Amino acid sequence: MFDLDGTLTFHDTLLPFLIGYALRHPARLAGAWRLAPALAGYARDRDRGLLKARVIRSAMGGAQRGQIAAYAADYVRRLEPRGVFRGAALATVEAHRTAGDHLVLLSASPDLYVPSIGEHLRFERTLCTEIKWDGERLNGALTTPNRRGNEKVRCLEWLRTQYPDAAIVAYGNSASDLPHLRRADRAVLVNANARARRLAAEMGIATADWQ
Repeated sequence: MFDLDGTLTFHDTLLPFLIGYALRHPARLAGAWRLAPALAGYARDRDRGLLKARVIRSAMGGAQRGQIAAYAADYVRRLEPRGVFRGAALATVEAHRTAGDHLVLLSASPDLYVPSIGEHLRFERTLCTEIKWDGERLNGALTTPNRRGNEKVRCLEWLRTQYPDAAIVAYGNSASDLPHLRRADRAVLVNANARARRLAAEMGIATADWQ
């Protein structure tokens, strides 16, 4: 089970996705003022899921499904040539594939493009934050909990019901990944900051640096 942003990739994938879409549709930039109240709201409630929904709605709300799908396909196709994926991460994915393991991508980033990344990297399953549509137009609200922190624990426990005889090996990169990493049969915290590494050591979770 692999996290995406910062684990398989060198950086976040959502913000570049949204910025790229806005740059292709300059009229969207006129709505950038909505980001200020969204950030102010986050400063008050610390709700990352609500912030994510507000930012997605600001950048893409009301856009047609086919338009977003075409952009997402192009976005994902360009990730590897641009060096977004960590070579050591992809090598680890391939080692698990060669061993015959089930590959699961688990990300807090949205299903606007994460399933396409999962398909591109030939993962068996992709679990990520799901976004609401009004028919063929993007609403932008979340239809699942933001798949971060304890929500990843719930996803891990659900996966145990799907693969009851399998040991779970999990990879993540931040302190927010530690709750589900400690529930895995084996876990590695990669590319983490000093605080997350210290917490991982206290929990007996291995650490590594992937380039």
